[in-house]
Amino acid sequence: MAIDRNVRTALFATAAVFGMTGVGFASVPLYRVFCQVTGFGGTTQVADAAPGATAGRVTVAFDSNVSPALPWKFAPEQRTAKVALGERNMAFFTARNDSDRPVTGTATFNVTPAQAGRYFAKIQCFCFTEQVLQPGEEMRMPVIYYVDPALATDPDAKSVQEITLSYTFYPVDSAKTAS
Repeated sequence: MAIDRNVRTALFATAAVFGMTGVGFASVPLYRVFCQVTGFGGTTQVADAAPGATAGRVTVAFDSNVSPALPWKFAPEQRTAKVALGERNMAFFTARNDSDRPVTGTATFNVTPAQAGRYFAKIQCFCFTEQVLQPGEEMRMPVIYYVDPALATDPDAKSVQEITLSYTFYPVDSAKTAS
């Protein structure tokens, strides 16, 4: 029994719509995984422990930004650190809620130059969770990290002498988190 040409076209079009919708929903998590694996766009790595210091050194600069919609002050306690490759390091950032109400914020991050992202690994970071600050509260927030020694042997990244770790805090939409 032959399927009518119009029915076959309609089935094909319907399958294409469902297929493209599936690709659309899968693209965000797949892109996130791709960036984490490759360090694309300055995406850092997440690690459990540092491998141990080696002879190479690099300067890490710390940058902080706050969305205008978030009533916080946010800054690194030190602007730069000279670190050994493979060595476990810790940097502190300070955030203060300047409003008269509790505010929840979340931080996004990236590393520049982009080719260094795959070699910058965070062991612990305030950016992994939402942060709640009470009115007037000030909090020290640590990030524990290391720079992978493989940075020195990558032809595309071995000339990197300074890496900038940048954070931007945004308010968390309480309406979305309540559901």
